[in-house]
Amino acid sequence: MLRCTRNFHHSTRLLRGQNLTEKIVQSYAVNLPKGKQVHSGDYVSISPAHCMSHDNSWPVALKFMGLGATKVFNNRQIVNALDHDIQNMSEKNQTKYKNIENFAKKHGIDFYPAGRGIGHQIMVEEGYAFPLNMTVASDSHSNTYGGLGALGTPVVRTDAATIWATGQTWWQIPPVAKVELKGELPATISGKDIIVALCGVFNNDQVLNHAIEFTGDSLDKLPIDYRLTIANMTTEWGALSGLFPVDKTLLNWYHDRLKKIGPNHPRINAKTIADLEKRAQIVKADEDAKYAKKLVIDLSTLTHYVSGPNSVKVSNTVQNLAKDNIKIDKAYLVSCTNARLSDLEAAASIVCPTGDINKINKVAPHVEFYIAAASSEVEKDARNLGIWDKLLKAGCKPLPSGCGPCIGLGAGLLEAGEVGISATNRNFKGRMGSKDALAYLGSPSVVAASAVLGRIGSPAEVLGVGEIKFNGVKAHVYEQPNNIAVEETDPSVNSIASAVEILDGFPSEISGELILCDADNINTDGIYPGKYTYQDDISKETMAKVCMENYDPEFGKKVNAGDIIISGFNFGTGSSREQAATALLAKGVPLVVSGSFSNIFFRNSINNALLTLEIPVLIEKLRAKYKDAPKELTRRTGWFLKWDVAKTKVIVTEGSLDGPVILEQKVGELGKNLQEIIVKGGLESWVKAQL
Repeated sequence: MLRCTRNFHHSTRLLRGQNLTEKIVQSYAVNLPKGKQVHSGDYVSISPAHCMSHDNSWPVALKFMGLGATKVFNNRQIVNALDHDIQNMSEKNQTKYKNIENFAKKHGIDFYPAGRGIGHQIMVEEGYAFPLNMTVASDSHSNTYGGLGALGTPVVRTDAATIWATGQTWWQIPPVAKVELKGELPATISGKDIIVALCGVFNNDQVLNHAIEFTGDSLDKLPIDYRLTIANMTTEWGALSGLFPVDKTLLNWYHDRLKKIGPNHPRINAKTIADLEKRAQIVKADEDAKYAKKLVIDLSTLTHYVSGPNSVKVSNTVQNLAKDNIKIDKAYLVSCTNARLSDLEAAASIVCPTGDINKINKVAPHVEFYIAAASSEVEKDARNLGIWDKLLKAGCKPLPSGCGPCIGLGAGLLEAGEVGISATNRNFKGRMGSKDALAYLGSPSVVAASAVLGRIGSPAEVLGVGEIKFNGVKAHVYEQPNNIAVEETDPSVNSIASAVEILDGFPSEISGELILCDADNINTDGIYPGKYTYQDDISKETMAKVCMENYDPEFGKKVNAGDIIISGFNFGTGSSREQAATALLAKGVPLVVSGSFSNIFFRNSINNALLTLEIPVLIEKLRAKYKDAPKELTRRTGWFLKWDVAKTKVIVTEGSLDGPVILEQKVGELGKNLQEIIVKGGLESWVKAQL
C-alpha cells in the first residue's frame, strides 16, 4: 500500500530530517539507490537482524521447502521458540514440535524448547531484540521489542519463509506518530494502565497502521518492564510498532542484565553495550523529523484502568467498575504482556502486602487465578525471591511458561457465562475460551485485587488505603502539517535522475476508472467467501465470479477487467486468507485504493502481486460527491485515476483520463525491489527466482 504524501516532485531536494523509525530502517534496508534516504511511504527491502517464529515454525518451514529452498540464508538471523500450545501433549502436536526441533538442528538455528518461555520474552532476555536494531517475528506482538528501543514489527508466514531463504523481505515504512507521555505516573499506576488508557482514550484508529515513537519529559522514570508492556499492546492499539528511545534507564537495565548473565553472552556483553552507548548518541530522531501526528497524554492524570468487556477500545476506571459489582470467575496473570518478574511481584504485593507469607490475602473461593511466568528464568527468579510461593499460598494455579489461556489453549479457559479479568493483551470475544464469556483486561495489581475480592476491584480496596484521586484524563491529538520545506534545484539537472527507475516488464503508469465500494471495514469474507477458502481446486474463473459476492452480489456485473477499486477505511480486515488478494487479481483488478488497509491484507496483496494505494482524501471526495445519492454498494464513478509510477504521482480526472483534474497527489516510491516482486508474480515466485 503506497501512502500519500504532500512532498514536492523528486526533482527538488528535501530539507527534511529522519525520525528514529526511518533511521533504523535506513540501517537495515538493502539495495537502496546510492544516496537514497528513506522516509514514510517508501517501499524498501529489509534484512532484519533477527526473525522469530514460534509454533508456526513448522508451517513456515513447509512454505520454505515449498519454495524449493534447501539451505537457510543466514542461520544466525533465525530464532525458533515453542510457546503457544505447550500444554498439548497429543501425538500430532508433539510430532510438530519434534519436526521444528529437527529442522532447527539440521540448519543450525537457535532453538528454544517448550517450557523455556514465550518467544518474545526470550528475544528480550537473550538479546536478539536489541536497541536500535530491526527485529521481526511471525507474530503480531513483535511490537514488544520497541520497549527496548528496537524496531519490532510483525511479518506473515510467507515473509518469514522468504527471510529464511534469502535473508530479506519487503516493508513499507508507515506514517509515524509521536506519542508524548508527559508528567509522572501516580504511585502504583503501571505501564498496563498507560496502554489501556491510550487504547480507550484514542479509540478512533488514530494510530492504525502507524509506527509509534514515544517521547516525554519523564520517560527515564518508566521502568523497562512498563515500556515492554506498552510497546506490546501498541498492537491492540492498531500500530505496527511502538518504539521507545535509548536512554540512561535502558542502558542501566543492560548493565544490570550483564551482571546477571555473565560476561560471555554472545549478544549482551561489554562490547555490545559500549557500542550501543556510542551509537545511541548518533542514531536518534533529527530535530526536523517529520511525524504524521502527535498524541499527548498526561500520565499524572491516570488511575487504574480496565478495558472491556470483549474490547480493548472500551476502558473504564477500576473505581467506576467496582461500583457495578462485576463478579468474576477467573483471573489470569500470564502472557508476553504482563508476566515478567515485576508483574508477579506486583500481584504478590496484593496477596501478601506485609511480606509475611503467613499473612496472606486468599483468592476468593469461587475464583480460579491462573499464573504463568513469561519465561523459565522469570519463574526461577520469582521462586528465589519468594514471590512464587506467596502467589501459590494465596491459591493461584500455576501453568508452564507459555501463552496458554491468552491464546485460548490449555487449562483454565473461560466457559460460557463466565467473567474473567486478565493481565494479557486481548479480550476479543471468544479468544480466551467461550464466545459466550466476558473478558476484561487490567494491570497485574488490579487482576490480583479482583481475584481476592471476587469481583472487579482496585488494589486500594484490598490494601485498605485511599483511592487515587481522579478527575479525568488529559489527552490531545495534534495533526502535523503536511508541507515539507524544500530547496528548489535545477529541474533540467535533477528531474530525470530523481525519478523512480522502472524495471522492464513493470508499467510506468497504471490507469483505470474508479469503482466505488462505499463501506469501511470490508472484510476478507466479504472479498472472498470463507466457504471457498479451503477448496484447493477453485479455478481462476470461479474466483473472479465469486469475488466480492458476500459484499455485493452485483459486484461481478458492474466491474470490468482493468477497473480500479476504491473503498473506505480498514479494507481487508479479518482473516489472513491470501485469496482475498488473488480473487481481485482474477477479476482483472490491477489496483485497489482505500482510505486505509488492514495490514495483513496489505502484505498479502504485495506478496501476491496486487498493487494498493492508500489515499484517504480521495475516498472522502467521492463520499462527498455521492452523499445525497441513492445508496449503491458498488458504483461506477466516471472518475479516472492515473498513477505515474516514475514520478510518484497520482492524478484523478473526471469523465476520462484527459478530463478536468479532480485531485493531484504525491505517493510513496515503488522502488525496483518491489517492482521486481510484482513482475515475478509475487513474493514466492521472486524467491524461487533468487534460488
